[in-house]
Amino acid sequence: MLSYVIRRLGLMVLTLFGVSIAIFLLLRIVPGNIADILFDSAGLVDPAEKAKIVHDLGLDQSLPVQYWHWISGLMQGDLGYSYVSEKPVAEEILPRIPITARLAGLALFFAVVTGVPLGVISAVKQNTWLDYVLRITSLSGLSLPSFWLGLLILMAFVHYFGSIPIYDRTPDSFGALVVMLGVPAAAVGFRSSALIMRLTRSSMLEVLRQDYVRTARSKGLPERAITFDHALRNAVLPVITVIGVETAFLFGGLIVTETVFNIPGVARFLVEAIRWRDYPMVQNLVMFIALVVVTVNLIVDLAYMLVDPRIRYGE
Repeated sequence: MLSYVIRRLGLMVLTLFGVSIAIFLLLRIVPGNIADILFDSAGLVDPAEKAKIVHDLGLDQSLPVQYWHWISGLMQGDLGYSYVSEKPVAEEILPRIPITARLAGLALFFAVVTGVPLGVISAVKQNTWLDYVLRITSLSGLSLPSFWLGLLILMAFVHYFGSIPIYDRTPDSFGALVVMLGVPAAAVGFRSSALIMRLTRSSMLEVLRQDYVRTARSKGLPERAITFDHALRNAVLPVITVIGVETAFLFGGLIVTETVFNIPGVARFLVEAIRWRDYPMVQNLVMFIALVVVTVNLIVDLAYMLVDPRIRYGE
């Protein structure tokens, strides 16, 4: 177990190293830099002043030198300064991480508490009217873009309640947090819920056809015990995998939702930083999202052993 964790940690380091090189090079491939954008937007053409800004930002150095300055500072905990706000990157990013984390957490909670039970019900009630309704609902969830659903929700709130559920202040209590982020969390979590529900249903149907389930029924075990103690425990492994993937997706894929509901989170801020070619901001934000993804993948692998005792990783 310990050797497996050590190997996975080493693989995480290699993955993050590859991501750092990829994002560094991809940002430089995109035409223009912040000096070009600033001068184009202001209509200035003084080449000497533009060259001074490029030199002050270190953009005239070679790519290996720029990469080394960034990665060495990152390893020392120095994230650098934003080109746009001229503030430390950490001061810009850290206040936004809890906002996105709460939104993603609420969306994932909504997806799991609705997707798994409804998937189990759909499998147990296969080919009944309830199963058909749930399957149609899940297809709708996979088909509707979250931003379009969010706009529909906003219009419905304006029409029926005369208000818009947007993020206009920092919540001062858990109740205020749920009220303020509950609607966008449900909008973005609807798709994840549909995906989890369909996967739970298909996995449960496969397990319910196994011999040991028929044996349990022949022994007279209650249907509830068969469904949850025998079938669901063996059907939940692929569901855990999808939950892990959706967790990573929700943390980095909330760009449109945060924009629609005016939520000042990480994803929305990342788009603004890319638009301004704010290299330190973009690089560190992408590295943070990559760290979340690889960490979630490790947690999912370790969770397999808790759910299924038959799984053991080699020492």
